[in-house]
Amino acid sequence: MTELTVTQVYAVGAPIILALIFIEVLISNLQNASYYKKEDTLCTIGLLTGNILMVFAIKGLTLALHFYLYQFRLFDLASIIPLWAMWILTFILIDLVFYIYHRISHKSRFLWAIHMSHHSSEEMNFAVSFRQAWLGPLSKIPFFIILPLIGLDPTIIAVAGVISTLWGIFGHTQVIKKLGPLEWIFNTPSHHRVHHGANEQYIDKNYGNLFIIWDRMFGTFELEKERVRYGLVKNVNTFNPIKITLMEWNSILKDLNKASNIKESFNIFFGPPKTKGR
Repeated sequence: MTELTVTQVYAVGAPIILALIFIEVLISNLQNASYYKKEDTLCTIGLLTGNILMVFAIKGLTLALHFYLYQFRLFDLASIIPLWAMWILTFILIDLVFYIYHRISHKSRFLWAIHMSHHSSEEMNFAVSFRQAWLGPLSKIPFFIILPLIGLDPTIIAVAGVISTLWGIFGHTQVIKKLGPLEWIFNTPSHHRVHHGANEQYIDKNYGNLFIIWDRMFGTFELEKERVRYGLVKNVNTFNPIKITLMEWNSILKDLNKASNIKESFNIFFGPPKTKGR
Protein backbone atom coordinates (compact mmCIF):
# COMPACT_ATOMS: atom_id res chain seq x y z
CA MET A 1 0.00 0.00 0.00
CA THR A 2 1.00 3.64 -0.01
CA GLU A 3 0.69 6.55 2.39
CA LEU A 4 -0.07 8.98 -0.45
CA THR A 5 -3.81 9.45 -0.91
CA VAL A 6 -6.02 10.76 -3.70
CA THR A 7 -7.11 13.62 -1.44
CA GLN A 8 -3.49 14.68 -0.88
CA VAL A 9 -2.82 14.64 -4.62
CA TYR A 10 -5.84 16.85 -5.28
CA ALA A 11 -4.85 19.15 -2.41
CA VAL A 12 -1.51 19.79 -4.11
CA GLY A 13 -2.67 19.59 -7.73
CA ALA A 14 -5.81 21.75 -7.59
CA PRO A 15 -4.04 25.02 -6.61
CA ILE A 16 -1.41 24.40 -9.31
CA ILE A 17 -4.10 23.89 -11.98
CA LEU A 18 -6.00 27.00 -10.86
CA ALA A 19 -2.76 29.01 -10.98
CA LEU A 20 -2.04 27.73 -14.50
CA ILE A 21 -5.51 28.75 -15.69
CA PHE A 22 -5.10 32.19 -14.09
CA ILE A 23 -1.71 32.70 -15.77
CA GLU A 24 -3.08 31.50 -19.11
CA VAL A 25 -6.00 33.94 -18.89
CA LEU A 26 -3.57 36.78 -18.12
CA ILE A 27 -1.35 35.87 -21.07
CA SER A 28 -4.43 35.59 -23.31
CA ASN A 29 -5.54 39.08 -22.32
CA LEU A 30 -2.05 40.60 -22.60
CA GLN A 31 -1.54 39.09 -26.07
CA ASN A 32 -5.16 39.70 -27.10
CA ALA A 33 -5.17 36.04 -28.10
CA SER A 34 -8.73 35.15 -27.00
CA TYR A 35 -7.82 31.68 -25.74
CA TYR A 36 -11.00 31.70 -23.64
CA LYS A 37 -14.54 32.36 -24.81
CA LYS A 38 -17.41 32.71 -22.34
CA GLU A 39 -19.90 30.39 -24.08
CA ASP A 40 -17.31 27.68 -24.63
CA THR A 41 -16.17 27.78 -21.00
CA LEU A 42 -19.76 27.61 -19.72
CA CYS A 43 -20.34 24.59 -21.95
CA THR A 44 -17.23 22.96 -20.47
CA ILE A 45 -18.58 23.58 -16.96
CA GLY A 46 -21.85 21.88 -17.94
CA LEU A 47 -20.06 18.82 -19.29
CA LEU A 48 -17.73 18.70 -16.29
CA THR A 49 -20.66 18.84 -13.87
CA GLY A 50 -22.24 15.74 -15.41
CA ASN A 51 -18.90 13.96 -15.41
CA ILE A 52 -18.25 14.76 -11.74
CA LEU A 53 -21.71 13.54 -10.73
CA MET A 54 -21.04 10.26 -12.54
CA VAL A 55 -17.61 9.94 -10.89
CA PHE A 56 -19.13 10.40 -7.43
CA ALA A 57 -21.91 7.96 -8.27
CA ILE A 58 -19.61 5.08 -9.23
CA LYS A 59 -16.26 5.93 -7.58
CA GLY A 60 -16.82 3.70 -4.55
CA LEU A 61 -18.13 0.86 -6.69
CA THR A 62 -15.18 1.11 -9.07
CA LEU A 63 -12.64 0.99 -6.24
CA ALA A 64 -14.52 -1.89 -4.63
CA LEU A 65 -14.48 -3.75 -7.95
CA HIS A 66 -10.72 -3.24 -8.21
CA PHE A 67 -10.18 -4.58 -4.68
CA TYR A 68 -12.45 -7.55 -5.42
CA LEU A 69 -10.59 -8.42 -8.64
CA TYR A 70 -7.25 -7.94 -6.87
CA GLN A 71 -8.01 -11.13 -4.93
CA PHE A 72 -7.76 -13.04 -8.21
CA ARG A 73 -4.56 -11.35 -9.41
CA LEU A 74 -2.43 -13.37 -11.79
CA PHE A 75 0.85 -12.15 -10.27
CA ASP A 76 1.63 -11.17 -6.69
CA LEU A 77 3.69 -8.20 -7.81
CA ALA A 78 3.86 -6.70 -4.30
CA SER A 79 6.01 -9.62 -3.17
CA ILE A 80 8.13 -9.68 -6.33
CA ILE A 81 9.14 -6.06 -6.91
CA PRO A 82 9.92 -3.16 -4.53
CA LEU A 83 7.37 -0.41 -3.89
CA TRP A 84 9.16 2.17 -6.06
CA ALA A 85 9.11 -0.27 -9.00
CA MET A 86 5.40 -0.91 -8.41
CA TRP A 87 4.75 2.82 -8.73
CA ILE A 88 6.71 3.11 -11.97
CA LEU A 89 5.05 0.02 -13.43
CA THR A 90 1.62 1.33 -12.46
CA PHE A 91 2.19 4.67 -14.22
CA ILE A 92 3.44 2.87 -17.34
CA LEU A 93 0.58 0.36 -17.51
CA ILE A 94 -2.12 2.92 -16.71
CA ASP A 95 -0.89 4.93 -19.67
CA LEU A 96 -0.75 1.88 -21.94
CA VAL A 97 -4.34 0.94 -21.04
CA PHE A 98 -5.38 4.56 -21.54
CA TYR A 99 -3.74 4.58 -24.97
CA ILE A 100 -5.70 1.47 -25.97
CA TYR A 101 -8.96 2.82 -24.53
CA HIS A 102 -8.42 6.24 -26.12
CA ARG A 103 -7.55 4.81 -29.53
CA ILE A 104 -10.60 2.53 -29.55
CA SER A 105 -12.73 5.51 -28.45
CA HIS A 106 -11.83 7.18 -31.74
CA LYS A 107 -12.43 4.05 -33.80
CA SER A 108 -15.62 2.55 -32.35
CA ARG A 109 -18.76 4.55 -32.85
CA PHE A 110 -20.48 3.97 -29.50
CA LEU A 111 -17.32 4.93 -27.60
CA TRP A 112 -16.84 7.92 -29.89
CA ALA A 113 -20.41 8.96 -29.03
CA ILE A 114 -19.12 9.31 -25.46
CA HIS A 115 -15.68 10.72 -26.16
CA MET A 116 -16.60 13.28 -28.82
CA SER A 117 -17.74 15.68 -26.08
CA HIS A 118 -14.09 16.24 -25.21
CA HIS A 119 -13.23 17.17 -28.79
CA SER A 120 -16.27 19.38 -29.33
CA SER A 121 -14.51 22.62 -28.35
CA GLU A 122 -12.97 24.73 -31.08
CA GLU A 123 -10.70 26.30 -28.46
CA MET A 124 -7.55 24.99 -26.77
CA ASN A 125 -6.86 26.01 -23.19
CA PHE A 126 -6.42 24.43 -19.77
CA ALA A 127 -10.19 24.59 -19.18
CA VAL A 128 -10.82 22.37 -22.24
CA SER A 129 -9.20 19.51 -20.33
CA PHE A 130 -12.25 19.57 -18.05
CA ARG A 131 -14.63 19.06 -20.98
CA GLN A 132 -15.25 15.47 -20.01
CA ALA A 133 -18.03 13.13 -21.11
CA TRP A 134 -20.84 12.28 -18.71
CA LEU A 135 -20.51 8.55 -19.45
CA GLY A 136 -16.70 8.60 -19.60
CA PRO A 137 -16.15 7.12 -16.11
CA LEU A 138 -18.40 4.16 -17.00
CA SER A 139 -16.79 3.50 -20.38
CA LYS A 140 -13.32 3.18 -18.82
CA ILE A 141 -14.21 0.43 -16.36
CA PRO A 142 -13.95 -2.59 -18.74
CA PHE A 143 -10.48 -1.46 -19.84
CA PHE A 144 -8.88 -0.59 -16.50
CA ILE A 145 -10.03 -3.69 -14.58
CA ILE A 146 -7.07 -5.49 -16.18
CA LEU A 147 -4.73 -3.57 -13.85
CA PRO A 148 -5.73 -5.18 -10.52
CA LEU A 149 -6.08 -8.54 -12.26
CA ILE A 150 -2.42 -8.53 -13.28
CA GLY A 151 -1.41 -7.62 -9.73
CA LEU A 152 -1.26 -3.84 -9.43
CA ASP A 153 -2.31 -2.49 -6.03
CA PRO A 154 -5.77 -0.79 -6.35
CA THR A 155 -4.71 1.99 -3.97
CA ILE A 156 -1.66 2.82 -6.07
CA ILE A 157 -3.78 2.59 -9.23
CA ALA A 158 -6.20 5.19 -7.79
CA VAL A 159 -3.45 7.66 -6.80
CA ALA A 160 -1.34 7.18 -9.93
CA GLY A 161 -4.48 7.58 -12.03
CA VAL A 162 -5.21 10.98 -10.49
CA ILE A 163 -1.60 12.13 -11.00
CA SER A 164 -1.74 11.02 -14.64
CA THR A 165 -5.04 12.88 -15.07
CA LEU A 166 -3.49 16.06 -13.69
CA TRP A 167 -0.66 15.74 -16.22
CA GLY A 168 -3.31 15.46 -18.93
CA ILE A 169 -4.63 18.88 -17.93
CA PHE A 170 -1.16 20.34 -18.50
CA GLY A 171 -1.32 19.29 -22.16
CA HIS A 172 -4.30 21.49 -23.01
CA THR A 173 -2.73 24.85 -23.78
CA GLN A 174 -1.39 27.01 -26.58
CA VAL A 175 0.85 29.02 -24.26
CA ILE A 176 3.51 26.32 -23.74
CA LYS A 177 5.46 25.58 -26.89
CA LYS A 178 8.04 22.80 -27.44
CA LEU A 179 9.74 21.23 -24.39
CA GLY A 180 13.00 19.96 -25.89
CA PRO A 181 14.07 16.40 -24.95
CA LEU A 182 10.80 15.84 -23.04
CA GLU A 183 9.05 15.73 -26.42
CA TRP A 184 10.56 12.29 -27.05
CA ILE A 185 9.05 10.62 -23.99
CA PHE A 186 6.09 12.60 -22.64
CA ASN A 187 2.81 13.71 -24.15
CA THR A 188 3.57 17.43 -24.10
CA PRO A 189 1.24 20.34 -24.94
CA SER A 190 2.65 20.36 -28.47
CA HIS A 191 1.79 16.69 -28.97
CA HIS A 192 -1.66 17.05 -27.46
CA ARG A 193 -2.50 20.07 -29.58
CA VAL A 194 -2.05 17.74 -32.54
CA HIS A 195 -4.52 15.28 -31.01
CA HIS A 196 -7.17 18.02 -30.81
CA GLY A 197 -6.57 19.10 -34.38
CA ALA A 198 -9.10 18.70 -37.19
CA ASN A 199 -6.33 19.14 -39.80
CA GLU A 200 -6.27 16.05 -42.02
CA GLN A 201 -2.77 14.96 -40.96
CA TYR A 202 -3.58 15.45 -37.26
CA ILE A 203 -6.77 13.37 -37.08
CA ASP A 204 -6.56 10.34 -34.78
CA LYS A 205 -2.97 10.96 -33.69
CA ASN A 206 -1.14 11.16 -30.34
CA TYR A 207 -3.45 9.15 -28.09
CA GLY A 208 -1.16 8.92 -25.06
CA ASN A 209 -1.87 10.76 -21.82
CA LEU A 210 1.37 10.76 -19.84
CA PHE A 211 3.74 9.23 -22.39
CA ILE A 212 4.09 9.63 -26.16
CA ILE A 213 6.10 6.41 -26.50
CA TRP A 214 3.04 4.29 -27.36
CA ASP A 215 2.20 6.52 -30.30
CA ARG A 216 5.78 6.32 -31.52
CA MET A 217 5.73 2.52 -31.14
CA PHE A 218 2.32 1.87 -32.72
CA GLY A 219 2.40 4.34 -35.61
CA THR A 220 -0.03 6.98 -34.37
CA PHE A 221 2.50 9.76 -33.71
CA GLU A 222 2.44 13.08 -35.52
CA LEU A 223 4.57 16.16 -34.94
CA GLU A 224 3.00 19.59 -34.62
CA LYS A 225 4.01 21.41 -37.79
CA GLU A 226 1.29 23.53 -39.35
CA ARG A 227 -1.08 25.60 -37.23
CA VAL A 228 -3.69 23.46 -35.52
CA ARG A 229 -7.38 23.90 -36.31
CA TYR A 230 -9.19 22.76 -33.18
CA GLY A 231 -12.49 20.91 -33.00
CA LEU A 232 -14.16 18.22 -35.09
CA VAL A 233 -14.22 17.57 -38.82
CA LYS A 234 -17.91 18.48 -38.54
CA ASN A 235 -18.25 20.82 -35.57
CA VAL A 236 -21.23 20.64 -33.21
CA ASN A 237 -22.19 24.32 -33.61
CA THR A 238 -23.75 24.46 -30.15
CA PHE A 239 -22.68 25.28 -26.61
CA ASN A 240 -25.45 23.19 -25.04
CA PRO A 241 -23.79 20.37 -23.04
CA ILE A 242 -26.93 18.20 -23.19
CA LYS A 243 -27.13 18.47 -26.99
CA ILE A 244 -23.42 17.68 -27.31
CA THR A 245 -23.73 14.66 -25.01
CA LEU A 246 -26.70 13.20 -26.91
CA MET A 247 -25.78 14.30 -30.45
CA GLU A 248 -23.96 11.19 -31.65
CA TRP A 249 -26.29 8.87 -29.74
CA ASN A 250 -29.24 10.36 -31.63
CA SER A 251 -27.40 9.76 -34.90
CA ILE A 252 -26.70 6.13 -33.90
CA LEU A 253 -30.37 5.52 -33.00
CA LYS A 254 -31.52 6.94 -36.33
CA ASP A 255 -29.13 4.65 -38.21
CA LEU A 256 -30.16 1.63 -36.08
CA ASN A 257 -33.81 2.26 -36.98
CA LYS A 258 -32.87 2.03 -40.65
CA ALA A 259 -30.79 -1.17 -40.22
CA SER A 260 -32.15 -4.21 -42.05
CA ASN A 261 -30.45 -6.94 -39.98
CA ILE A 262 -28.47 -7.68 -36.82
CA LYS A 263 -25.12 -7.59 -38.61
CA GLU A 264 -25.80 -4.10 -39.93
CA SER A 265 -26.94 -2.97 -36.47
CA PHE A 266 -23.78 -4.41 -34.94
CA ASN A 267 -21.59 -2.55 -37.43
CA ILE A 268 -23.47 0.71 -36.82
CA PHE A 269 -22.98 0.47 -33.05
CA PHE A 270 -19.48 -1.02 -32.81
CA GLY A 271 -18.04 0.01 -36.16
CA PRO A 272 -16.12 3.20 -36.97
CA PRO A 273 -17.63 6.67 -36.50
CA LYS A 274 -19.79 7.87 -39.37
CA THR A 275 -17.49 10.78 -40.17
CA LYS A 276 -14.14 9.41 -41.33
CA GLY A 277 -11.43 10.18 -38.82
CA ARG A 278 -14.03 11.53 -36.34
